[in-house]
Amino acid sequence: MRLAELGDASDVAELLGQLGYPCTRDEAIERIATLHDDPRHYLLLAEIDGHACGLVASHTRYSLTHGADLTRITALVVAPSCHRQGIGRQLLREVERRARRDGVSRIEVTSNVRRAQAHEFYRSCGYSDGSLKFVKTLGD
Repeated sequence: MRLAELGDASDVAELLGQLGYPCTRDEAIERIATLHDDPRHYLLLAEIDGHACGLVASHTRYSLTHGADLTRITALVVAPSCHRQGIGRQLLREVERRARRDGVSRIEVTSNVRRAQAHEFYRSCGYSDGSLKFVKTLGD
C-alpha cells in the first residue's frame, strides 16, 4: 500500500470508473495533484504484483459538532477481479491507522443506498449506520 503519484493516473481513472465515477487520465492527474500536497488528504493505492487493485481516498477536517477532527473516506474501491482477497479491509485499516496516528478518533464514510454489499462490508469492519445524507447539485 502506498500513496498515489501522478504516474498512477491511468490506474486511478480506471478504479474510479469501476466505482461509478468515470474520469479520464488527465482528470485523474488533476485530482491526484490536488490531493497530493494537502497533508489532510490521503489517496492510497493497493497493489498486487505491481498492479493497482484498489484505492482509498480520505480527508481529515475539523467537525464543529464533534469538537474534534474527523476523517471522511471519500472513495474506496477494489477492482472486481480482486474482490474477496482482503484488499478492501487492508485499505480501510490503513485509513484507520493513519487517523489514529493523527489523533483522529472518528471516521465517517458515505455509501450509496443501492450498494448493499458495500454496506455489509462496512458493518463487518465495525462501522455502524449513521446519519442520512442529503445532496443537492448546484447547476445554476
